[in-house]
Parts: sequence; C-alpha cells; structure tokens
Amino acid sequence: MLPDGRRLGAHLPVAAGMVRAVDRAHAIGASALQVFGDNPTAWKRRAGPPSELPAFRSRLAELDIGPVAIHAAYLVNLAGPDEAFFDRSVEVLAHDLRTSVGFGASFVNVHTGSHKGAGVGTGIERLADGIALVMAEVDDAPGAARLVLENSAGAGFAVGTTVEELARVAEAADRRRVPLERLGFCIDTAHAWAAGYRLSEPDETDALVAEFDAQIGLHRLAMLHLNDSRSELGSRVDRHEHVGAGRIGERGMVRLLTHPSLRPVPTYIETPGMDEGYDAINIRRALDLAAGRPLAPLPPGAMELRGSRSRGAPAPGPA
Repeated sequence: MLPDGRRLGAHLPVAAGMVRAVDRAHAIGASALQVFGDNPTAWKRRAGPPSELPAFRSRLAELDIGPVAIHAAYLVNLAGPDEAFFDRSVEVLAHDLRTSVGFGASFVNVHTGSHKGAGVGTGIERLADGIALVMAEVDDAPGAARLVLENSAGAGFAVGTTVEELARVAEAADRRRVPLERLGFCIDTAHAWAAGYRLSEPDETDALVAEFDAQIGLHRLAMLHLNDSRSELGSRVDRHEHVGAGRIGERGMVRLLTHPSLRPVPTYIETPGMDEGYDAINIRRALDLAAGRPLAPLPPGAMELRGSRSRGAPAPGPA
C-alpha cells in the first residue's frame, strides 16, 4: 500500500496456482491484484469455474489483497466493423464479466479496440453498442464487477487514445442507458505517454487529471496502470519499462504515485519481467518513489528485457 493509503497491485500469473498468486502478491508488498480470468489469447472459455476459486477468495480476504481486477481477453474488439468478430467479442466479454463474480473481482478491464479504418466516430458508436449489448447479458447483481475501458496507445486505427475520445465513448454509452456505476475507465500511463501526454512533467500529469475530471469525472476513473515507457513521446508505440527507468522517469512516476486526486484509484503495474522476479523489484521501486526514497540500481540485464505490450499480447484480430 502506498503512503497515502492507495492500493498498489501487480498483474500476476495464475498458471501455477491461484492461491499462490495471492501469496506472491503479499510477499512482494502488493495490496491489490490483477489476473487473467481465462486464456487471454483465445476465444474459447473454460466450461466451469476453477476449482481454486473458494480458496482464492478466502486467501484474498485473509491477506487483505484487493481490489481484484480481471484483464479481459486481448482478442475482444467492440469497435470494429466485422459482424462475426463483434458478436464473438460481445460473447467473450460478457462471459468474462459473469465469471468475474466468482473471483471476487471489482473490475473487468478491456482495451477500447480498433475501428479498422471505419473512422473514430464510427468506432466509438460501435464500441458503445457493444458495451450496451454486453451489459444486457450480465446480471446487475450485488458484487458484479465494473467494466473498465483502458485508453489506447494510439497505434493503427485505435479508439480511445485521448481523453476527448474516452469522453465521447462515455457519452455514447450514456445515450444507450448503460448505468454509470457499471462502466469505468483505466488510464495506462505508458499508453498515455505514447499518445502524447508528457507525464514526465508533473504539471502535465496535473493537466491530464484535470482534463479527465472535466470531461468524464474522476469518479469514473476506476483504475490506473502504472507503467513507465521505453517509447518516444507521441510515438503511438506501446512498450512498457520498469518503474522510473523509462522516459516518464522518476520525477513523472512520483507525481503519478502521489497525486492527491488519484488517491482513491487502485494502481497496478504491468512492467517487464513480471514472471522473472521483477514483479517484486517494480513494486519496491514504486513504494520507494512514493515514500521519497532513492531507487536502488536495477539488476544487470534488466534493461534488455523486452518492454511488454500489455504483457506481450498480440494486437487485436482482423475485425
């Protein structure tokens, strides 16, 4: 947990065991957790819930780890024009939302997608249609997870690259009567940097936060993905870097970690080498920066690790 009480988590693998993922989060000093609820690169969903779910939820409660975020399948693209791909995306995202209840998850995080050449305006309307269809298939029951849309780095025909575009998505969803409490947003700092937001400068972070509040409302900012970037500012290239070691840098990371308006927003890292021990290193770096402590040098070879594209995922399919 950060000094101001904000929850700080990490995206951790569950392949070796769901309870082990919770224990790992606790061991590295994380107080929140993001996981995949199913295979992130396949349409097929498992037939039934994982047998570990009761023990997983029990361990989360015992160690006070939360909120839990489920990262939806990377294949999902609600903004594209292909009907079959759109229908499968609605089906899979609705499944991920329904099953998130068993994880005790508060959020299901999904990328805003690509309009595939149809135009940003058309993509935004298409995305809003998809959101409404997904919500219609998911019960609004107590404990239901919130669908959270993540800003894009802007490559290709991306939708949701700027705050203005995210605000248009929110407005389009509102017109379709998607309940406000069921739809939130996630700002990924590496994506924002790639889109041209100069988060290395604290006043630029202040401006982004103020713009989001004015156009969308900070009450709808559900999550922050705290990732440094190895890409050039405005390059539209999504390459994550270790906390404080990229182009956003220590000064920029400190402001993101200590901004008073972001205090209620749970924060998750998705940095390189998460399966190789760098989960602990990057959580520690975030905690040190937030507390005003100097950063220890990164281990040899750290900067050679490939900067993840949202944990190495392929780009969305041909919708």
